[in-house]
Amino acid sequence: MAAHKNLSAEQLRALHSGLVIPAHPLALNSSRQLDEQRQRALTRYYMASGAGGIAVAVHSTQFEIREERYNLLEPVLRLAAEEVDNARLTRPFLKIAGICGFTDQALAEAELAARLGYDAGLLSMGGLQGWSEEEILRRTEAVAEVMPVIGFYLQPSVGGRIFSFDFWRRFAEIPGIVAIKMAPFNRYQTIDVVRAVCYSSRRDEIALYTGNDDNIINDLLTTYRFNVNSVSVEKTIVGGLLGHWAVWTQKAVELLEEIKAARQSQSIDSAWLTRNIEVTESNAAFFDPAHAFAGCIPGIHEVLRRQGLLEGTWCLNPHETLSPGQAEEIERMYRDYPHLNDDEFVKSHLAEWLD
Repeated sequence: MAAHKNLSAEQLRALHSGLVIPAHPLALNSSRQLDEQRQRALTRYYMASGAGGIAVAVHSTQFEIREERYNLLEPVLRLAAEEVDNARLTRPFLKIAGICGFTDQALAEAELAARLGYDAGLLSMGGLQGWSEEEILRRTEAVAEVMPVIGFYLQPSVGGRIFSFDFWRRFAEIPGIVAIKMAPFNRYQTIDVVRAVCYSSRRDEIALYTGNDDNIINDLLTTYRFNVNSVSVEKTIVGGLLGHWAVWTQKAVELLEEIKAARQSQSIDSAWLTRNIEVTESNAAFFDPAHAFAGCIPGIHEVLRRQGLLEGTWCLNPHETLSPGQAEEIERMYRDYPHLNDDEFVKSHLAEWLD
C-alpha cells in the first residue's frame, strides 16, 4: 500500500480559496486508440489556462478506460501526472484521480493514484444502488486511509442516488475528507450537503465545490447560512470541479476571479443572474440534457475539436456520439455568447501544446 500523504498547507489554502478544476477528457484518434500527443496537450492547456488542478479518470475521461480490453486507467493517470510534474509550476496545482467501484476496486484505484503522485481522490458513489448508507460510509473511510478524499454527490440521472442529510453529516466527520463536489443538479439536495457540513465539527476543514453545471454562477455567489445549535454558521461554495470547465477553461478562470471579487465586495449585481443563464444555456449545448445527457462527452469533445485540441469527437463506446442537433446548438452558443469562449487563447498556444 502506498504511504498516505496529506495535502500540504499551501494546497489546502488553495483548495479553500477556490479553484477551477476541469474534468479531464480522453483524447482518442480515429481508430479509438489513445492519442498521447493530444492527451498531453489537454493537460498543458488546463495548466496554461490558470486552472488550479485537474480531475482525471472521472466521467469526462470515460469510465470505460477501466475495462480490461482498453486497460487505459494507468496510462491516462500517468500521462497527466507527468505533464504536471514536468511543468514545475510555482503555484499549487492539484492532481485529482477519479475513484469508483466496490471497496476493493476503489482501494486499488486509490493506491494506484497515490503511487503516481496524485494529491486526492474524487470518490464516486455511482454503481452502489444496492448498498446501505452505512456500507458506503465504511467504503469512504477505507479509501480516506489511503489518500485525501473529495466526496461526490452525483445526480441520479447519470447513475447517482439520493442520500439523506444524516449521511452527509456523518460523511463530513470522516477524517481525510478535504472537500465535497456537489453535482445532484438539484437545489434541495445541494442544500442538504452544505447544511450537513455546517453541522459537522469539521466544517472548517472541508471545502465545497460545485459540480452543478446547470447553476454554476449562482452556486458560487451564494452564502449559505444556518442556525447550528443557536449559532449562525455560514459556508460558501468556493470553486468548481466541472466537466463544463473542460472547455473554455481560460474564460472559466477569469469568471471565478470575477466572482471572488464580487463576493469580497458583498454587493452582488443583478446582472450575474443573466450571466448564470448564459453559462447554463451553453452547458445545455455541451451536456445535452435535451437527450438525457447522451451527448455530454461528445459535446465536450466537439468544442475541443473545433479549437484543434482534439482531432475528433470519438469515444471508446462507438455508440456515444453527438445527438441530433447538438452541433448546431454548440454553434449557436458561439454565435449568441462569443464572450464565453477562449478560442483566441487556444489558437495562440496550440502549436506549443501539441509540440
